[in-house]
Amino acid sequence: MINLLSLSRAARLAGVSRGTLQARIRQGEIETFEGEVRVQDLLRVYPNVSLEHTGLLDQVQQIRDNAVPRDNDQDHQLPSPEVLLSRLRALSDALSAQVSRADGLQQLIADLRSQLTHAIPERDTRERLLGWLDAQCAALAEAPESEARRQLFAKDNFLRLMAASVKVIPSGHEFFVEGSESILDAAVRAGLRMNYGCANGNCGSCKARVVSGEVWKLRNHDYVLSAREQQLGYLLACCHTAVTDLVLEAAEAHSSADLPHQEIRAQIRKVEHQNADLMLLQVQAPRTQTLRFMAGQSARLQLEDSTKTELPIASCPCNGRTLHFYIRRGRDAFSDAVFSRTLSRAPVLVSGPQGDFVLREADPGPAVFIAFGDGIAPIKSLIEHAVSIDTAASLHLYWSTSGTEGFYLEGWCRALKDALDHFAFTPLVNATAEDLLALLRADLPEPNTASYYLAGSAEELAPLADRLSNLGIADESVASLSV
Repeated sequence: MINLLSLSRAARLAGVSRGTLQARIRQGEIETFEGEVRVQDLLRVYPNVSLEHTGLLDQVQQIRDNAVPRDNDQDHQLPSPEVLLSRLRALSDALSAQVSRADGLQQLIADLRSQLTHAIPERDTRERLLGWLDAQCAALAEAPESEARRQLFAKDNFLRLMAASVKVIPSGHEFFVEGSESILDAAVRAGLRMNYGCANGNCGSCKARVVSGEVWKLRNHDYVLSAREQQLGYLLACCHTAVTDLVLEAAEAHSSADLPHQEIRAQIRKVEHQNADLMLLQVQAPRTQTLRFMAGQSARLQLEDSTKTELPIASCPCNGRTLHFYIRRGRDAFSDAVFSRTLSRAPVLVSGPQGDFVLREADPGPAVFIAFGDGIAPIKSLIEHAVSIDTAASLHLYWSTSGTEGFYLEGWCRALKDALDHFAFTPLVNATAEDLLALLRADLPEPNTASYYLAGSAEELAPLADRLSNLGIADESVASLSV
């Protein structure tokens, strides 16, 4: 029987987000042991574990699915027969080992009884100890295991068949590989920034080393690993999936400076009116070259006639192939082209990423997002990434627009609010810095424990930054972007 669970697996079993579980840990309701939690502690706080109920986990997954458009249904399929068979064998081996341990314990008890019988000459003492030992064994045999623990055991084994957990070292990041997806696809979907280039086995940039666990090769690749690398356990993450839980040694980008400058010849797949003066531009990169970027960063777009602009990326970095940009009428020559020409299916050169308006991922405290007008675009990217990595204790979005501008992403905001218990949305009209400061004081018990992300015009950001400083918020806790 399992006794210790990783935080990711414990959250998955309890049907809550990892952030929610971490909040219970910080409150002292659950103890951790080297980053893991005990089964009995999890059941004490979440006693109604069942195989059918996944609670907030399903809601979060729905948001992630909306944030990450699928090219096919591969991620929602069952694992391949080969992978499923390997997982069944691994599960069988684990259960056999448990049975073997149980048999060993039975034999140990029998040996202990024999030793006590011969080693203790005093009859009363011997019989008292043997009587106590027999009583304890009888009590263990007669006491049925709690239904909650049985449910947890069943659910854990079921999930182990459907998905494998991967822990990346040295970062300690964890994610799940589901269906028939590759390790790389699963890592990117979970918001990790593992190194990769072509994502189809040609460049070798996604090379990683398996420390423990079993993998399955999904497809052959042109990149050749040396005999020494193969002996050490290296593989290409884009061409392998996880059979069992893995510990993987892999390089990750930790800051915007770690990401390379990229130029991608992409295509404008869709242009959608949001209102009379705003367009949503959907750009799709080729399968062999997706854009690696951090949430909150920008990219430069250039049409074939050299008309170009630089815009915040409004989509999640968990899908670098489909990029969203919001275009305001009259902004520049590129904007004029979008509103006056038919650009659907037109080629576009994407270069970037640029900027360091990024999420403080290691901060487990509340994250506060304040957007003025079209500042919602980079804020949207930050929030979707925050949902993917699931580390912030809470997420609160304040979005101020003009009365005529409207909340063109209100549906997205409401969906997040409905799905996530730790997400709050406050729509505002022409809010001033003083208005926002009053709301922050009312909504946040301890404003100085939060991280703040501000996006809007320079005229709107400057007074708000001053008010936050006067509130005692440290400069390093505030990130801002002028749009």
